[in-house]
This record gives sequence, structure tokens and C-alpha cells, in this order.
Amino acid sequence: MGTKKLKLAPYHYFSKAEWSGLRADEPMTLDADDVKRLRALTDPISFTEAEEIYLPLSRLISLYVEATQQLHRASTKFLGADGRKVPYIIGVAGSVAVGKSTTSRILKALLSRWPSSPKVDLVTTDGFLFSNKRLDELQLAERKGFPESYDRGALIRFLSDIKSGKPDVKVPVYSHLVYDVIDGEFITIDRPDILIVEGLNILQPGELPKSGKPILFASDFLDFSIFIDADENDLTTWFMERFRRLRETAFADPKSFFHRFTKMSSEEAEAFGMWAWKEINLPNLRDNIQPTRSRADLVLTKGPSHAIERVALRKV
Repeated sequence: MGTKKLKLAPYHYFSKAEWSGLRADEPMTLDADDVKRLRALTDPISFTEAEEIYLPLSRLISLYVEATQQLHRASTKFLGADGRKVPYIIGVAGSVAVGKSTTSRILKALLSRWPSSPKVDLVTTDGFLFSNKRLDELQLAERKGFPESYDRGALIRFLSDIKSGKPDVKVPVYSHLVYDVIDGEFITIDRPDILIVEGLNILQPGELPKSGKPILFASDFLDFSIFIDADENDLTTWFMERFRRLRETAFADPKSFFHRFTKMSSEEAEAFGMWAWKEINLPNLRDNIQPTRSRADLVLTKGPSHAIERVALRKV
């Protein structure tokens, strides 16, 4: 009798229509104006997509949070420990220009409008980038956004403090206007029920020390992770579209780090934008971001129009 080869598939795959059907009776708590306000500069997400994709996702996360809380209660009962609230942490990863900010903001709005009115906070890992001065010292100025350009120790301490239930945890503030961490400026995260952490490399495991000493990675603190995926050609198009829009808007501010691009000819600006994509963002995507896709609990795959075409949910 022949041996049957097993086909292992770690994910359940859904079309948009199939995923939308998992909404069940979950009410939509956002309106079209909310979606328009929450979407990023060049992410044309519609109210319909928010309802078809993110509402079922909100329902799924509510079930996961409830199950995690039950597990926590069982653990504390067994240990005879106090029942201190442990925040549920969601990571959102993906390439530059793929739409992480829109996903994170819409998810935050939906989760915070659950009947229980949980406290939901959102942070980006940008605040944990080394300052431009430090990047220059480390000769990493042209590798900004790569894993080594972040203060990973500070990010781990932040996530550890959040998971420990520590109050008033500070997060450094990053300004996209000046393209740098603002010295001495912080936001405070105070014991949220749910924390969404958005970042290019939030699923990156990092390098193991040769000493064999146990270490922690940011992904170790995530209860649920989302990866937003898209074809490289589409990402290139979206990056350049965003670069052009920023050149017309935010870059026009004389305080902007990129204000000089408004003085360039269209041809010069286009050439620089494409250089930044090919020499910085694309290598980071291929070498560091894309390889972490298989570590995500949920993968949202976008088509050329920026709309999500397929959903993959990791089997439990």
C-alpha cells in the first residue's frame, strides 16, 4: 500500500465574500465619515471594505481576547496570584506604503466601540528608531527602518512594562515632519485593555546571541499579529504615489526635513523617490519584512487597487 503524502497548510484561506460572512450579527459602529477620517493619505479604503474586512476581524479579536482573559483567570486562580489586568497586544506589520496606519486606526476605532468600551491605545515603532544623530554615528543613516536602526532594547522594555501592567509607560515621539525622534518628548500609555503596535519589523525575531543566553524579541509579547501583504510592483506604485502626494502637501512645510524636494524638478524628485524605494525600502522588504509574513496570525493580501482580496487566518 502506497504512502499518502500529507499536505500541510498552516492557514485557513478566505475570499473577501467568505470572510465578510463571518461578521455574523456584529453591528457596524463606524460610518463613512469615520472611515474617510481614519484612512491614510493614499489608501483609498472604502466604508464597504471596512465593513467586509475589519468588522469580522473585530469580532474574531473579541473572541480571542475573551478566551485569553479566561486563560488568565484560570492561571491566576491556580497560582493564587492577584487578578491584575494584562493588556492584549496586537501587532500590525507590513511594507512601507502598504496601509498599516489605516488598518491600525480603523481597528482601534472598531475595538474601542465594543459594548464593554475597552481602552484601546495605538503606538508605532517609529518612536523607537535611533535619532538621526545616532544613526549617523552608527553609519546607518541609509538603513533607517532596517531592524538595526531601532533601539530594540527600549522597545522590549516598553512591551515588557505594558504586559506587566505598569502604569504610565512612556513612548518616545517620532515626527515625520522633521524625520526624527523628538528629544525629550513622549506619549504616555496607561494600562490599556488592548494595545495595537504598528511597525515594519514588529514580527522580526532578530539574531540569537552566540553565547546561548536566552533573550526576548518584540514578537514574543504579541497576542495576535496581522501582516498586510501586497505584490512588489503594487507597493512600488503606492510608494511613489504617496511620495508625490507628500511632495505636494507635507513637504511644502518649510520645517519639513524633505522640504528641499519641493525645489526639485518633477524628474529629479521622481528619480530620488525611486532611488529611495529601490535602495532602501525594497531591500528591507525582501530581507527583513517579507520573511516574517509566515509568523503572522492573520495575513491580509491586497490587490492593485489597494483593496483586500484574500484573508489567511492561522489554524489554532
